[in-house]
Amino acid sequence: MKITRMRFLLLLLFMTSALVYADEKKIYKTKRANPHPPVIDGKLTDPVWESVPWAGDFIQRQPFDGKPATQKTAFKILYDNKNIYVGIRAYDTEPDKIAKRMARRDQIDGDLVGIQLDTYYDHRTAFTFLVNAAGVKIDGIYINDGEYEDWTLDPVWYVKTSCDEKGWTAEMRIPLSQLRFGKKETHVWGLEVARLLYRKEEISFWQPIAQDAPGFVHLFGELHGIEGIKPPRHIELLPYSVGKTESMKKQPGNPFVPGRVWNGSLGLDGKIGVTSNLTLDFTVNPDFGQVEADPSVVNLTAFETFYKEKRPFFIEGKNILDYRIMMGDGDIANDNLFYSRRIGKPASYYPSTGPDEYVKMPENSSILTALKLTGKTKSGFSIGIMDAVTAREQAIIDNDGKRRYVTVEPMTNYFLGRLQKDFRRGATTVGFIVTNTYRDIKDDNLNFLNRNAVTGGFDFNHEWNNRSFFFSIKTVFSYIQGSKDAILLQQLSSRRYYQRPDANHVSVDSSLTSLSGHGGSIFIGKTGKGHFNYVFGGTWRSPGLELNDMGYLRESDMIIQFQSLSYRWWEPFAIFRSFNANINQWSVWDFGLTHTGDGGNINFNLQFKNYWFFGMGVGINSQTLSTTALRGGPALLLPSSWNAWVNLRSDPKKLLQFTINGSENILMDDYSKSYSIRPGITWRPSNRILMSFNPFYSINKMNLQYVETLSYDDDKRYIFASIKQNTLGVVLRLNLSITPNLTIQYYGQPFVSGVDYSTMKYITNPKAKKYSDRFHTYTDDEISYNSGGGYYEIDENRDGTVDYYISNPDFNFREFNSNLVIRWEYIPGSTIYFVWSQGRTGYAGTGEFSFTNDVTDLFRIYPHDVFLIKINKWFSL
Repeated sequence: MKITRMRFLLLLLFMTSALVYADEKKIYKTKRANPHPPVIDGKLTDPVWESVPWAGDFIQRQPFDGKPATQKTAFKILYDNKNIYVGIRAYDTEPDKIAKRMARRDQIDGDLVGIQLDTYYDHRTAFTFLVNAAGVKIDGIYINDGEYEDWTLDPVWYVKTSCDEKGWTAEMRIPLSQLRFGKKETHVWGLEVARLLYRKEEISFWQPIAQDAPGFVHLFGELHGIEGIKPPRHIELLPYSVGKTESMKKQPGNPFVPGRVWNGSLGLDGKIGVTSNLTLDFTVNPDFGQVEADPSVVNLTAFETFYKEKRPFFIEGKNILDYRIMMGDGDIANDNLFYSRRIGKPASYYPSTGPDEYVKMPENSSILTALKLTGKTKSGFSIGIMDAVTAREQAIIDNDGKRRYVTVEPMTNYFLGRLQKDFRRGATTVGFIVTNTYRDIKDDNLNFLNRNAVTGGFDFNHEWNNRSFFFSIKTVFSYIQGSKDAILLQQLSSRRYYQRPDANHVSVDSSLTSLSGHGGSIFIGKTGKGHFNYVFGGTWRSPGLELNDMGYLRESDMIIQFQSLSYRWWEPFAIFRSFNANINQWSVWDFGLTHTGDGGNINFNLQFKNYWFFGMGVGINSQTLSTTALRGGPALLLPSSWNAWVNLRSDPKKLLQFTINGSENILMDDYSKSYSIRPGITWRPSNRILMSFNPFYSINKMNLQYVETLSYDDDKRYIFASIKQNTLGVVLRLNLSITPNLTIQYYGQPFVSGVDYSTMKYITNPKAKKYSDRFHTYTDDEISYNSGGGYYEIDENRDGTVDYYISNPDFNFREFNSNLVIRWEYIPGSTIYFVWSQGRTGYAGTGEFSFTNDVTDLFRIYPHDVFLIKINKWFSL
């Protein structure tokens, strides 16, 4: 699949970090399509096209910023009361070299053209309609002057393409019902038209926007001449039906695992245009059976794994509801007031059972209904409201035909409200957000959950000097309520560890029934006008901050200062096509103002004139005072470390493409180090087939890996071990695009990991200056292994009596996930899915990694197969 490469090209095509501020805006004046609109056949031969002029004179943005495009492009625009019509001719003096590559929608490859319309004319938001030479669509919306893009928007529109001796053409019909605009007699819209000449990776615009321009949408040209149109009634309904069968290994005596299960469901998705600018999206009993499985991971930390959202309802329009606390990459950049994976998550409670009892657990909490109201008013207010209700879920427990029911998840309501106001044509924005999660807890066994959780925030962004400089501030707060047990669990959780004995600024209070906190970030920097850009800022999370009822928070109790300097050169020179470099630095404290660490890195990326790409970086971290390593114990001083990474990619336009990514991380303790390598091959044997094979292998050796905490002689023993972890996996993808509307997509990931624990030890002096003084390694006369029981016996005082036991933590994890999806859009907006998914999951206790044995044992695991057919039908009222 070419998602990564195409996203790179599309970001270059339409993103903010790349652009020029043309003082003089181009204007295209359209006319009504009289007497008859054009027939959408890709030919541009209808007489009505003669009523409007061609516009052209496209200017490169890549590779030679500001120079005329090497191939001519021209376009025309018409309209009537129901549609916008666009005709684009992409001239090509070498028409046999036009790349006509078939793909699934939103996964375009090859030559393309497209139009963007700022119908709000707010200089911040633009609807995007692109098509490649094979007729494959990509569509989406750009938000916040191009800072965010959402390619999940799938409006219903029509396009045809054709090729001839002059090049190729695209003819579009975009229904006004798929756009948003105000009630006016005369309209002025922002307009941009673009082209990608694939074989040269040349991007050209009708309205020149240069590489170093700050912002994007506000620099569009203008579309004039639209008069007398009215926002149409906008009601879309998409009912669906699903039939599903599951096949698994039958468990004798277990009535819930009979070997085969049949079921089906009905549901409804829809859109309602509440006003000309606001749209209500809703879903009732949604089904996401066609969604690709999550990647396999082995998480040895105390923190929750973050997964990307893949469900269509929650992806579409997510940028309006998104409220990340800070910019950038890494784990902390995932902190967000809205993490949609909370809605429909697995059950929170697993019931205890007797020896002859079997349990049927719900896979996830069922989403009864969800709705989103999103849009932008003519006065500049961006509005986002979402509400979702998930069902009360029960586990069924069977004992020889006698059944009881235990509630494992309460009925829960999730609410989010977002409001943002534009000033100075979007150069200044002020916004607010609030979320609320309410659980209707009626069962005592669920009193460990927060009953009520409120989060909110305020954000301000100001840009000046042609938007080249910016200042932004984003704040968050949280307030949770629950039983004493629920709030105690929050205090003891891995996000805060109030019980730490050396933390003077926090303490456990078991009488609390509420908890509050705050956080945020502040940035100031330069993002345009020239080759150098920089950002200075900081971010913080107070100890009591809690976002995980509806958002995502990895860790609280931190203050981070950071700064970044970047340099970009986008004009080809010598053997290079482009070049950029970055230097980053940060320092970290906790809320007791204890300095916990420093770090930094330098990296660069370059593209050669033969279109190969190379990047690498080196980073270093000082000694780190980890407040979480002992899982509630005192802070542990960890050695300094350094890391490096390298990426190499061949020409992505070739039929056969190679990539290789490698990284290493080394701690200065003479043992701990990790390496990973990710080679990849992408092969396109024809314009309709795309195959990729991406294996990955990593070795992780750690001298101090947490095992468990035990009590001994009125003291705690924080047990650690040395580990060696080997992980091997492969991501396989096959895309067969028979037509733009009929595709077959396969995804498979076999994954095996073995973790071998050795050299058991316990922490003695966690902040000792000398590394070896921070722990004691058990000697042979203190530790012995009981192979029959599968545990270690510890005689710490060596008196011949076992003082405590440590379970053998060695394990092997094996998993295989795959999806085969046949997608047929049989009429515009209506789709049939045929899906086969298979999962295999197994564990073993050896910890010994063997490629042959692990992979063989993986495919000996009995599979869980799911077959489903999903049919939906689009109605526009």
